[in-house]
Amino acid sequence: MDINQVGVIGAGQMGNGIAHVFALAGYDVLLNDIDRTSLDAAVKKIEGNLGRQVGRGKISEAEAKGAMNRIGTTLTLSDLGKTDLVIEAATERETIKTAIFEDLIPHLGPQTILTSNTSSISITRLASRTDRPEKFMGFHFMNPVPVMQLVELIRGIATDDETYTAMKNVVDRLGKTSATAEDFPAFIVNRILMPMINEAVYTLYEGVGSVSSIDSAMKLGTNHPMGPLELADFIGLDTCLAIMNVLHDGLADTKYRPCPLLTKYVEAGWLGRKSQRGFYDYRQDPPVPTR
Repeated sequence: MDINQVGVIGAGQMGNGIAHVFALAGYDVLLNDIDRTSLDAAVKKIEGNLGRQVGRGKISEAEAKGAMNRIGTTLTLSDLGKTDLVIEAATERETIKTAIFEDLIPHLGPQTILTSNTSSISITRLASRTDRPEKFMGFHFMNPVPVMQLVELIRGIATDDETYTAMKNVVDRLGKTSATAEDFPAFIVNRILMPMINEAVYTLYEGVGSVSSIDSAMKLGTNHPMGPLELADFIGLDTCLAIMNVLHDGLADTKYRPCPLLTKYVEAGWLGRKSQRGFYDYRQDPPVPTR
């Protein structure tokens, strides 16, 4: 499978990072979103991140300029029909992802591989709503994409060997490392990470420790670069809750029950860094705990 043109759906934090690394690796990238402001902001962010890489000596000015020249944007989903690979990086809601694929499929050529950057949703179920389950895979990047080395490759029950090999080769070309996960709720990383974050929220909920003490204990006691509550804010509390619900519903085990305090924060719209408030208040510098 010869992959040259790549379509990325969603210009948010994950989508712009994915576009960044693909363009830098020499792929022609077409970035799609429903909002022009989001597309413009994504291009500006990619340019800024490439500039930082130049400043640190990671890439040359010519490489950064070449990457920017390989990125195009569009508000029209059907424009992605000409690409060889589509990476869906929309909101972590199955109904949204399914609707996107249904709208896109009539415009795709038979060779196009479809992938989802979902962090938890069943690849087999998403694939079953398309016309090419054998050419459908989970392609899960870590955040922030330009920095994090890992990409999880998740095969659905129908994914063929040719598609899997093609995507593994893409990861190699990106200069990243792949880990193959079976199609079970939350795959590998989030199957392990999210219950830890959820347990940290329970520790706060039950009054075992404060926000600052929990994060300090985990950073200094386990040598983690971020405490679990700080990390939850970085990921987005709505995303954390969505993944915990997928684990709870998919595995039917009470150990995956989302903490009521996590639910309350999401209901309040305190989603972390992106909303300026979560377990920390980011309207102040430095951020201060909200509990």
